[in-house]
Amino acid sequence: MSKKKACKSCKAFYLGEICPICKSNQIAGVWQGRINILDANKSEIAQKMNIEIKGEYAIKIR
Repeated sequence: MSKKKACKSCKAFYLGEICPICKSNQIAGVWQGRINILDANKSEIAQKMNIEIKGEYAIKIR
């Protein structure tokens, strides 16, 4: 089973070579924390992190 990667551009976790949300192929080497967004329109955290699509995201990327 493959390990999930975190995208440097949008902070989303994904499997494969290209991020399905922003179409970037830049992988974050170091990240901290995970957050699951269920409804991006109603979530205050999603608004602060500029997240528009539900999914699993890294909280901090270096």
